[in-house]
Amino acid sequence: MSTRDSILHPFVDWTWCVDNWGRFVFVDTRWYLDGSSGKDAYDAGHIPDAVYVDMDESLSGPGSKEAGRNPLPDAEVFAQGIREAGISDSDTVIAYDDAGGVIAARLVWMLRSTGRSAAILDGGIASYPGELATEAPQRLEGDVSAQSWPSTLLADISDASSGQYKVVDARNRDRFEGHQDPIDPRPGHIPGAVNVPCRENLDSSGRLLPEVQLRENFARAGIISAEDIIAYCGSGVTACHNLLVLEQLGVGKGRLFVGGWSQYGHATDRPVETT
Repeated sequence: MSTRDSILHPFVDWTWCVDNWGRFVFVDTRWYLDGSSGKDAYDAGHIPDAVYVDMDESLSGPGSKEAGRNPLPDAEVFAQGIREAGISDSDTVIAYDDAGGVIAARLVWMLRSTGRSAAILDGGIASYPGELATEAPQRLEGDVSAQSWPSTLLADISDASSGQYKVVDARNRDRFEGHQDPIDPRPGHIPGAVNVPCRENLDSSGRLLPEVQLRENFARAGIISAEDIIAYCGSGVTACHNLLVLEQLGVGKGRLFVGGWSQYGHATDRPVETT
């Protein structure tokens, strides 16, 4: 069985990596909402042979009030960013961060949604048991095709506010409930949405909770299947983690509202709910 065939789930652990060493590419995706440099963090220490892919340059398009903070990039922009990192369509990608995978989830979702082989390293950089590297690997430019984002896995602001779907907000509870929002213009959430904070998918070490606990987290919000699910967060990054966890649980693939609250919050003609 090939490495590509063996990645059936969107999360792998360090044991899987050891067993498949040399048959995949590590990608460091560290990125910080406060503007700190993920590239600086990578340069200071990363898993050996990992390459770096920048959220703002390769995994997002230009932000705006109309599109949200981190819209999906043009397909060619994404493809070129992956090529420059030395990755090809035929490669298996294992992405990591230092945030329990909630940032790495964006790249993994983008790759898997376009038919590539990718997974999150459960536990992130902290799960690596050895000494971190500071030298970037030398890789030839990869061969990546530009593929359109699949409409079947995406939702827009009208879908998310239609009341026809189960809408799941991945943000922390205080932002969902409207107690505070230091980032976006209005506090609260899309009316009718339920809250499954993506960081509550993780234990204190940043690893996924046991399957039974993950199922309970979603069941408390009334979710037992990803069918008719629309996931959002602030800007379409951490919502990918909820979608990948649902896929990991084997309950299907939901849709991503990429614009998220950073788009909806600016649409002042649309109602807001707080709890």
